[in-house]
Amino acid sequence: MQSARRCEKEEKVMDDRGLVIDRICQKFQNENGTCTEALDNISLQIRQGEIVSLLGPSGSGKSSLLNIIAGFDAPVSGNVLLDKELITEPSAQRCVVFQTPALFEWLTARDNVEFGLKRRRVPAANRRNEAGEMLRLVGLEGFEDNYPHELSGGMQQRVALARAFVLHPGLLLMDEPFAALDAQLRSQMQSLLLHLWEKRRQTILFVTHDVEEAIRISHRVVILERRPGRIREEIEVPFSMDQREDLLGNPNFQELRTQIQQLIFTL
Repeated sequence: MQSARRCEKEEKVMDDRGLVIDRICQKFQNENGTCTEALDNISLQIRQGEIVSLLGPSGSGKSSLLNIIAGFDAPVSGNVLLDKELITEPSAQRCVVFQTPALFEWLTARDNVEFGLKRRRVPAANRRNEAGEMLRLVGLEGFEDNYPHELSGGMQQRVALARAFVLHPGLLLMDEPFAALDAQLRSQMQSLLLHLWEKRRQTILFVTHDVEEAIRISHRVVILERRPGRIREEIEVPFSMDQREDLLGNPNFQELRTQIQQLIFTL
C-alpha cells in the first residue's frame, strides 16, 4: 500500500509563490481579564495550486487561523505572506467562502458573481461574459437571472463558489462551506470543487470537521491540536486527483481515514 507519510518538520526552501505561515501565535482577552491562547507557533507552507485541509476538534484555532490569513485579525506574533507579500488587511487576492453563502439578496445570481469584478472596474461586457462562464461551470446555466430566494441552498452555495473563483484570487479560504448540506449534496459540492480546481488550479485552504471530505479534496491534511492550536500532524494524501471520485471503496482510503480518525480521537 502507498501510505501517507508525515511531512518533514525541518524548514524547506520556500517557493516564490504560495502561502507562508510563519510562527503565528494568537491570544484573546476575556471579559474577566484572563487571556485565552488560541494558536501557538503555527508554521505552514501551502504551495501555489495546492489544496490543504485543516482538521481538528473545536477549540483548535482553525477559524482563528483563517481570520488571520484573510486579514480580518492581526496575530499577536508571527507573519503570514502570500506570494511574498505580508498580509496586514483584507484583500481581493484572498477570497473567503463561508458555511452560509452570504449572497446579496437584492442581486441576481449573475449580479452576485459580477459584484467583485464590478468593484475591480472590469468592463460590463467582460464581466457579464466571465460571470456567465463561471455560472455555467458550476451548473447554473439558465439560472443567471434568479434571485437567491429563488434558489435552493445548494444552488446558492454554487453561486458563492462562482463569485469567489471568478476573481482568480491568489488564495481561496473555505470555512466549512458544505457543512450545512445533506450528505448527497455535500458529495456533489466536493465533486464540483474538484472540477473547478481542475479548470483553475486554485490555491485553497479548506477548513472542515469531516475526515472523508478532507481526504477526498486535499493534497495534504493538517491536523491541529486542541487549544492552544498547534500543528500535530501533516499528512500527504497519496491519491492522484483523478482518483478522488472513486475513493470510498478503496481499502487504502479506508485505512487512511481510520488513521486520521484515531489520531483526532487522541487530541
